Amino acid sequence: MVTTVFRSDASRMPTESDAPFEFDTIYRQYGRTVARWAARLGGPQISVEDMVQEIFLVVSRRLPGFRGAAKVSTWLFTITDQTIRNWRRRERWRRMVSRLTRHIEDTTDAMQPTPVEQIERHQAAERFYRILDEMPHRHRSLLVLFEIEAQSAEEIGQLMDLKAATVRVRLHRARADFLKRMAVLEGETT
Repeated sequence: MVTTVFRSDASRMPTESDAPFEFDTIYRQYGRTVARWAARLGGPQISVEDMVQEIFLVVSRRLPGFRGAAKVSTWLFTITDQTIRNWRRRERWRRMVSRLTRHIEDTTDAMQPTPVEQIERHQAAERFYRILDEMPHRHRSLLVLFEIEAQSAEEIGQLMDLKAATVRVRLHRARADFLKRMAVLEGETT
C-alpha cells in the first residue's frame, strides 16, 4: 500500500520535479527558453517560430514516454539540440542541391538602405555565425550556451549530462577552435 503525503505549505515554490508532465504546462514554462535556444543554436537564417513549433511537435509525441528520469529542461534541450542538428543537415543538403542544379532560391529579404553601423553589425554577426556554422556541433553548442546564453559550466553540464570540469575542458577547446577559424577567415578577407 502506497501512502501519499500532501503538504499544505503554500509558501513552498514548486520545483521542476513537482511539475506535472503536461504539454501545456511545459510549453508555458519553457516556450521562451526553447525559442532562445533555437535562435542561438540555429543562427540568423533560422525561422525561430517554425523551429519552436517543430520542437514542440516532437515534445508532444515523446511526452507520454518521458518518465522524469532527467530534468525537463535537460530533456527539452536535448530535443531542441537534435531538432536544430537535423534542420542544419537538411539546409546543407538543400544548399548543395541548389548549387548543383543552378536553381538557387532567393530566401533573403531585400535589404533596405541602413546606416554604416548597422551594416557593420550585420557583417560581424554573419562572420560570427559563419564560423559557428563551420564548427563541429559539440563545440558550437558549448559556445552558444556559455558565451551567448551566459550559462555557467555547471548549468551546461546539467543540460548536456556532463561534469562541469568536462564542460570547461571542451569549452577551452571550442574557444581555441573558434579563434583559429576566425584568424583563417580574417586572413581570407584581407
